[in-house]
Amino acid sequence: LGVSSLEQEREISMAVYQHPAVVKDLGRWSATLLMPSPLPQYNLVGVGDAPKTLADYKGLTVRATGGIGAALATIGAVPTSMSATEVRQALDSGVVKAVAFAPHAHMAFGTIESGKWWTTNLNPGTVNCPVVVNTDALESLSDDERAALLGSVDEALDYYIDSYNSKTMAAWGPALDERGIERVTYTDEELAAFKEAAAAPAAAAWIEANNARGLPAQELYDLVTGMIAK
Repeated sequence: LGVSSLEQEREISMAVYQHPAVVKDLGRWSATLLMPSPLPQYNLVGVGDAPKTLADYKGLTVRATGGIGAALATIGAVPTSMSATEVRQALDSGVVKAVAFAPHAHMAFGTIESGKWWTTNLNPGTVNCPVVVNTDALESLSDDERAALLGSVDEALDYYIDSYNSKTMAAWGPALDERGIERVTYTDEELAAFKEAAAAPAAAAWIEANNARGLPAQELYDLVTGMIAK
């Protein structure tokens, strides 16, 4: 999609969460999407020869779940699903050759301790992790309590994003340098080819599947892409 920052992800997420169709759909579970916990684009830490071109991904075993795994499969990678706590051992033992995580998870789960290379800009996707509250419980709060909760969302997101940028990302570059991890950066042409292979088919499939569920999928997709294009 081309989301370029945590700030942009925050803005887009809140717009989607507040769309009437999304509110109605979550209503099936008496759920209200309160706020996102924005994560940056995932990228890969791996061992062995670094994939310098998209062709080098053919046959590469990578821990990547959901849509991220599906995106990598379009360029020949072999996605494998496992819990985050299993990843370090899988990388060390050769079960996988690469792992797709956001930077904080690469540090937390130790992939950089054995990794030899890092993709700086492949950006196969991220995970949207909303904070969800029970609608009935939200409505049962007093006016003051509800105002306190809803009024804290912007401040909480400001703090979250500032902390991720100023602490996690500030530590990330030095952590790579200390371990001599090679940075692999792809050309605009390579990224355009990846986007053509992965993004367009995924978007078309998502729109078709969610239209069938009765959601205004094209409208939601256009909302997101329109905000990104601004």
